[in-house]
Amino acid sequence: MPTQNETICSISTAPGVGAIAVVRVSGHDAFSIVNQLFKEKVDFLEVPANHACYAEVFDKDKLVDQVIFVKFCSPHSYDGEDMVEISCHGSRYIQQKLLAMLLQRGCRLAEPGEFTMRAFMNGKMDLLQAEAVGDLIDSQSESAHRLAVNQLKGGFSRKIADLRDRFIHLAALLELELDFSEEEVEFADRKQFLDLLSELRTEVNRLVLSFRAGNALKNGVPVAIVGKPNVGKSTLLNALLDDDRAIVSDIPGTTRDTIEDTLTIDGTLFRFIDTAGIRHSDDTIENSGIQRTYRAIANTDIILYMVDAAETTPQDLSSELEQIGREVDLSDKKILLIVNKMDLNPMQLSGIFPDNRIEVLGISAKKRENIEAIRTALTRSVSAREVTDSTLLTNARHYDLMMKIAADIDRIEEGLTGGVPTDLVAIDVRSALDKLGRLTGTISDNDVLNTIFGKFCIGK
Repeated sequence: MPTQNETICSISTAPGVGAIAVVRVSGHDAFSIVNQLFKEKVDFLEVPANHACYAEVFDKDKLVDQVIFVKFCSPHSYDGEDMVEISCHGSRYIQQKLLAMLLQRGCRLAEPGEFTMRAFMNGKMDLLQAEAVGDLIDSQSESAHRLAVNQLKGGFSRKIADLRDRFIHLAALLELELDFSEEEVEFADRKQFLDLLSELRTEVNRLVLSFRAGNALKNGVPVAIVGKPNVGKSTLLNALLDDDRAIVSDIPGTTRDTIEDTLTIDGTLFRFIDTAGIRHSDDTIENSGIQRTYRAIANTDIILYMVDAAETTPQDLSSELEQIGREVDLSDKKILLIVNKMDLNPMQLSGIFPDNRIEVLGISAKKRENIEAIRTALTRSVSAREVTDSTLLTNARHYDLMMKIAADIDRIEEGLTGGVPTDLVAIDVRSALDKLGRLTGTISDNDVLNTIFGKFCIGK
């Protein structure tokens, strides 16, 4: 972990040429070092905090740039330290020149995520909020942005704090029971413990189950386009994306591997996966593609099952879905039945499939007719499954720790109902509290911190 005693600097805007670039300086000597850039020295004691000020940067007698700088005084800055943000013109030469001048005057280049790490170390945010900063930067859709903002504002942190308080209450009851154990006084009814434990299990399990939805909203809801060869799966992918992304051919089995692309619909990012047609084949390569189709279905949330309007019967549909069901568990999948080529073979869709849980839509992928109905059905499917933002897990680290906390709860219950000594049960309670501390960073490991912040861009 880098030392906090040094003054650091970096370019905080994206690489390349733009109208404006931002160079950030933070640390104990930030004001005095930045002051050395200006030909007419600035009295930083007199410069008002949080106000934009004009200055000219000189390298000896040569004007480098006319800049605007903002002074932030500790602890009222992003990272809790004295900080200066310099807005210069976006020339790559000017950016690098400013950086070189700062380094010559005593700064060190910031490491990836070091400003945010300092914010965490200085108590400006907990680890959950710090991770949300990275998610906010990486957000590619309204849904992902909303989740990151909620976590940054402390929504998830408050949920963890509430869980921690209840575990502390459980620990206190156990400790009191230990205090009175030698006096043969029955301090608390075990039912009180079990009721509290049941509440904790319900909340933890709800968070664990929310990971799939949260991860999908953050990284893109996976949607598999599935069906027999030549029903128009690749054509549908191209129609949804409004682009010729996949090769379209009348030859069955053209698609032998999965093809993926993303599209944002009404603020939600979807990952569409065009799969190989499912059929019996003696072609080794095509069979490999079909196995990849099954793997794609297993890892997806929504299935667009496509059929040809001229070749569709309820019996065939049932048989095809049963075949897929033998390979993959479909119980947690949302299935939209897409009847293609309706322009060539108009048919009555009502009653085409008896399972009313499966929505049926008729389209012409080639003519791009009724494609909007699929987009509407997709957003409706996501909205129906979406959990309250503050309860969503979106991060694999959080999910892993919550799974371990759930295991701690199981051991605590086994101990309480199985006559395990109270002091041993208390160990499992402290184990759960330890993991909650690792979530927020009150208990931290340097390797974990370096891994988390190392994924950030330099300058943040």
